[in-house]
Amino acid sequence: MHSEILRPMVALIAWTLVMLLWMLATRLPAMKAAGVDLSQLVGTRAADADRSLPASAQWKAHNYNHLMEQPTLFYEVCAVLALSHTGDGVNAWIAWAYVGLRVAHSIAQATTNRVQTRFILFLLSSLALIALTLHAAMAVF
Repeated sequence: MHSEILRPMVALIAWTLVMLLWMLATRLPAMKAAGVDLSQLVGTRAADADRSLPASAQWKAHNYNHLMEQPTLFYEVCAVLALSHTGDGVNAWIAWAYVGLRVAHSIAQATTNRVQTRFILFLLSSLALIALTLHAAMAVF
């Protein structure tokens, strides 16, 4: 038997890979159109791409980077909940809410990139993460 909380974890990993593919599908053609020659790039930084590529092409890359930040805490707290046998029921539902909010945040950032919309989605997902963390703390302390 496995904990139900593993499913939203895998779903968010899958979504992150979708964003990786969307980023590549958008960014590589933008780089070509901007005359960027990958074979000539040495030691560049993300800010360099922000200066030379259209903002809308960079939004997907920025979101992919965001999926490497706070969601790492989500994976860890879900692992604690799974290992403590408290990853079912309400915790699984909260985890699914977190994933749904992060997917909505990704879509908002990758398309319209309205900061207010992104902030609300980020705040709500952060509240879900806080709830999961409190439940994990209650399970192990």
